[in-house]
Amino acid sequence: MVKYLDTEKDDLVAVVVSGTLEKEDYTQLIPRVEAKIRQYGKINLYWEMDRFEGWNMASAVQDLKLDIKHANDFRRVAMVGAKKWEDWLTQLMKPFSDAEVKYFDLTERELAMAWVKEQ
Repeated sequence: MVKYLDTEKDDLVAVVVSGTLEKEDYTQLIPRVEAKIRQYGKINLYWEMDRFEGWNMASAVQDLKLDIKHANDFRRVAMVGAKKWEDWLTQLMKPFSDAEVKYFDLTERELAMAWVKEQ
């Protein structure tokens, strides 16, 4: 499930993901992300994983397509989670994007949001 967070920054997509992401989650997420990229060029992403279990196969393919297509369309990506594999996932992303990618623990939500909003 994807929950969209309201922010005062127009060039920021902020979401909380939980459970297992399905292909349908990406049919909503991808158009939002791509609309922001068309409007602002590069955007920031706040991606919070709260009780996140991962992706099913179809959503994993959608996520990979999004990552490949827009690898250089992000300035900053704040990955927020509570599991070691989520931190590992963040480290894995870094070489494939010119974005600043940083992992934060769930207890650091506010710090993560402040960091991703910085210019």
